[in-house]
Amino acid sequence: MSENSTKALTKKQQTRQRILDAASQSFRTHGFAGIGVDGIAKAAKVTSGAFYSHFGSKDGAFSVAIDAGLDEVIAALPYFQKNDGDKWVESFANYYIGKAHRDDLANGCAMTTLSPEVVRAAPEFRLAYEKKMKQIVDIISNGLEGDSIEECRARAWAMLGTLIGGLTLSRAVKNKKVANEIASSIKYAAIAAAGKVKNI
Repeated sequence: MSENSTKALTKKQQTRQRILDAASQSFRTHGFAGIGVDGIAKAAKVTSGAFYSHFGSKDGAFSVAIDAGLDEVIAALPYFQKNDGDKWVESFANYYIGKAHRDDLANGCAMTTLSPEVVRAAPEFRLAYEKKMKQIVDIISNGLEGDSIEECRARAWAMLGTLIGGLTLSRAVKNKKVANEIASSIKYAAIAAAGKVKNI
């Protein structure tokens, strides 16, 4: 492959990533139905034709955005587990329900922002989402202590559900004091749901 071809490929990859970033932020902020291809292309500073060249359709971009968003969680969890030892659940909960994450809708966790969109999506999206969520639960449950894999997985689902629901609830209220009250309560509930934690 020539040097010019390598540069062109790199530029193409950069353009694709820029479109994906714009699509992910747009879907998280506006929902799937709330943004069109032209809006995503404008946010990415590309033409609509370039969007279609890279993703084929809005559905195509949504599918990739779901995968990329959940992959962020899959990559982040081991970081917390490795760096925070037996306090990793507390550290993750602090981050997840923290003010900075609550206020950043466009770049916030895909589990919270995109789950309601997946509910309304075609079955193939739900299957892909389910596969990624199972990976996330596997990572969490591997960081928990319990009498069985089933027990650890149940607690992992409970912890996730608490955080995802709590983040949505804290974002939905107008009063910041109430939002902080919700966040604090949810953090402790998630830690309690996770139960005994391994020091990885």
